[in-house]
Amino acid sequence: MSPPDTQGLSTREQRVVELARALATEFAPAAAENDRDGRFPHAHYRRLHESGYLRLALPRDHGGDGASLFEMVLAQEQLAQGDAASAIGVGMLLNVLGRMGEEPAWPDAVYAEVCRTIATEGGIVNSVVTEPELGSISRGGVPATRAVPVPGGWRISGHKIFVTAAPALRFLITAVQLPPRDGAPHGEVARAIVEAPAAGLRFESAWSDALSQRSGGSDEAWFDEVFVPEARMVERTPVGVAPVPPPANGWWLGLVAVYLGIAQASLDAATDYALDRVPSVLGRPLAEQPHIQQWLGQMAAGVIGARAVLYDTARRWSEAPARRGGMGPDIAAAKYLVTNAACQITELGLRVAGGFSLTRQLTLERHFRDARGGLFQPPQDDLALGALGRRVVAHRQRGRTVG
Repeated sequence: MSPPDTQGLSTREQRVVELARALATEFAPAAAENDRDGRFPHAHYRRLHESGYLRLALPRDHGGDGASLFEMVLAQEQLAQGDAASAIGVGMLLNVLGRMGEEPAWPDAVYAEVCRTIATEGGIVNSVVTEPELGSISRGGVPATRAVPVPGGWRISGHKIFVTAAPALRFLITAVQLPPRDGAPHGEVARAIVEAPAAGLRFESAWSDALSQRSGGSDEAWFDEVFVPEARMVERTPVGVAPVPPPANGWWLGLVAVYLGIAQASLDAATDYALDRVPSVLGRPLAEQPHIQQWLGQMAAGVIGARAVLYDTARRWSEAPARRGGMGPDIAAAKYLVTNAACQITELGLRVAGGFSLTRQLTLERHFRDARGGLFQPPQDDLALGALGRRVVAHRQRGRTVG
């Protein structure tokens, strides 16, 4: 792992970066073994809690440290260099609780309770929405998971897949369908805040041999009449009524930063290999070969560009709250650019090491696989580019009208 460039960072930002770097260094030795065995890193999540990392972005009033989005982007980039799969789980927590802290959609008491539980007891929060038949929730649709009213709340039953960090989840923000009522004749789609462990909730291991992030625990969840209190059935939208577009969520960048970390880790590993590898036919390190230097330079340029876009977007979100409403396309652009750059950079890392890159002697093949996970997290490329295209058209139309 390369030491972070802390020039220009505040003392607080440097402290956050150093905590993340220390944890990454601690986690790195086990990351390869966990990936090889498809083993979930329970010990890493305990350390994330004990070290205070999971509390960083929680509000101070609810037991946290009040870290900004930019600070968490810095931290997540570092943590991912040691263990990308664990950093993905943290990114899910940031996405949910960071958004709720800025755009409240839950009762204040419920949000406070969730945050305080995480701060004192640890665990992860994740949005659990994808189903085998439904596909990506970001493209619309009504979940098959259903909620039935009972005294004091609801009982939900259904099946979810791609439940990232399932073994570490304390709260599952579960997409459900509610029955019809006055004002919603076709029912509603809502989010049930399920606290784990819970009677009727079980997980099935389904990710240990996946292509990407094998130790990430993106397992399946089954709900068999799981009870949810009334106050924890939130974010209700009538079926058949065009939903109000959700506000831009800059906290998704805490997940995007993981892919920047993967790209940097691949660059470091490829460079180390080139420095250490001395073929007998050459008598000197591969790093002295012009074509190797060109590949490494191409990797470095990709990291520099991705980092510049991501940092700029996160800074603007953190420092200019009044501008957040129009930043949806900027967030989509950062996600698109960083994740695609990570895929290109990790492929170049394989080229640097040649055939050895395909073996588990090096970490390059793991970085290559892990980077691919970003392609299928929202917004997918077509949605991101569509958002950017619509903004370009709108800006151009306004400019032509004024002209």
